[in-house]
Amino acid sequence: MSDERPLADTQGRFVTVVSNGRKVNDLEWQSGRILLSNRRLVLATNEGKRQIALSKVRTVKNRKNANQAMAAVSGYFSLQVDSDVLLVAPTDIEEFEESLYTALLDGQVVLVKHPAVEGGVVQDAKWGKGRINIESDHLGLAVASGSFVEVELEDVGSVSAREATVRGDERRVLEIEHTDDDGTSVQTYVSGTARHIAILESLVRQGELQNATDADLEQTEMEVLMALYSGVSPFEIPEFVGMEVEEVEAVFDRLVEEEILREKRVRRDVRLKARGRNIASDVISDQ
Repeated sequence: MSDERPLADTQGRFVTVVSNGRKVNDLEWQSGRILLSNRRLVLATNEGKRQIALSKVRTVKNRKNANQAMAAVSGYFSLQVDSDVLLVAPTDIEEFEESLYTALLDGQVVLVKHPAVEGGVVQDAKWGKGRINIESDHLGLAVASGSFVEVELEDVGSVSAREATVRGDERRVLEIEHTDDDGTSVQTYVSGTARHIAILESLVRQGELQNATDADLEQTEMEVLMALYSGVSPFEIPEFVGMEVEEVEAVFDRLVEEEILREKRVRRDVRLKARGRNIASDVISDQ
């Protein structure tokens, strides 16, 4: 492993919850050192160490959607390694997770279709090779055509995975809804090995889970949100919905607090966030 380089070295706890495909009943957390390189993960205690080749990691589940009943510590993620499942709880969970996703995905080659859907309209985009770039809060896809697709994780509105025919072969396809630089809702499709798509799905679903559509909105707030979703300029909202400017600005304030809108600049220019797009999309689907 001459090209191996260290990425993280911290303390933490870890436990095996599934061994050789069988659930472990008596869970016992172990404390020790957690080391990560671009090639392997090492879990070390005074009794010995377990070395896990990253190529053996099939899936990652972050702490936001893992089974909370299994959590004996405040922050952890789970790894499926062949027929085993481990929970790993580093001291700094967020920093370590970023390093882990980087080690597993950064530089991997996938197929990309962008934009597959733009503003709700299916586009005639073609599949092209792309290289994954992982940053602290972004997923980047450098496409062979010369374009670069940037997905802000907090901006991800919805994620779905399905089997589809890609370049004549049945492949796993990940559909990611987000916005482009102009604030238009787009969908980017990514396809690759089942392993890479499963890990990438875990990464982008962090934003989707954060943007769940559980807001309790009043009628006036919903009218403003739907007007924005329909493409009405924030400055035209008062006339469009028949409200006073002060009333609309109060609604903007409330929706910004609920993290449904993002304030772009002063004088009440706003843009729908992923959560707002999800709410509007749900309303349209119900009509």
